[in-house]
Amino acid sequence: MPVLLLDDDDVRAHLDAGTAVTAVRQALLAAHHGTLDAPPRVQARLGDGDLVVTAGRLRSQGLFGFRSYDTVVGAEQLVAVWGTEDGRLRAVVHGDELGPRRTGAIGAVAVDVAARPGPVRVALVGAGPQAWTQLWALCAVREVVDAVVVARHRERAAAFARRAADELGVEARAVATVEDAVRDRDVVIVATGSAVPVLDADWLAPGAHVTTLGPKTATHHEVPVTLADRARTVLTDSPAQAAGSPAPPLFPADRLVSLGAVLAGAAPARTGPDDLTVFSSVGLAGTEIAVAAALCEAVPR
Repeated sequence: MPVLLLDDDDVRAHLDAGTAVTAVRQALLAAHHGTLDAPPRVQARLGDGDLVVTAGRLRSQGLFGFRSYDTVVGAEQLVAVWGTEDGRLRAVVHGDELGPRRTGAIGAVAVDVAARPGPVRVALVGAGPQAWTQLWALCAVREVVDAVVVARHRERAAAFARRAADELGVEARAVATVEDAVRDRDVVIVATGSAVPVLDADWLAPGAHVTTLGPKTATHHEVPVTLADRARTVLTDSPAQAAGSPAPPLFPADRLVSLGAVLAGAAPARTGPDDLTVFSSVGLAGTEIAVAAALCEAVPR
């Protein structure tokens, strides 16, 4: 069987949100049960930037592989998948679509297990690709009643809202301030590159769920330190990756609860409707291999 060479067009055409969510859900459970090998990412310094590699092995699926990306020039990403039984290269996926969609699927799983049950009203702080794929995947697990979006450039937020309506069927609108966006929302997704907090924890409603995708070290963080103080639970997809960060983390290791453990019923996400929950997204290695494998199954041969 020939090696599949796939690109962004293939991802857009053949990877639906439900498939991506199912793939990462299975990988998160595998991580909890010890059948996913997922070491922390490796960073090779290349002058003024890094080449970053994450690797994973899905024992139950007989697959292993890696994902690479850089901070040198922002080159397209690469995911390669091999079979463990015969060592054959199965697929190579290149481009910038698979990574964010994998991250979006993980975020959707976190919302599904940690947010209050039922339809959700969503706030998106940021209007880039990461914010988009969070909403894309979330629509596969919850009914999104409406969405509000805020960004540094109002026109980008407005364009995001139009796209959400056109492609996802979500009633969406742009708002002027972060406070306007996050107040009284069930789910708040923060997807910025900001090194300073973009919101105040007091703006969040009781029972809200917050996903943070951007910087979250002790010195650079898009959400405030007080968020952890208010939170009933701080979830993460990879405690090992969070602990392996070279910079001191915003969320202490003893506060972090594995998303896989919650999925498996080994730990609770919330104990009541007014609990505030937080998901600190760090990128569980191996989930990109799971999503790439699911994509391969969906591509016509």
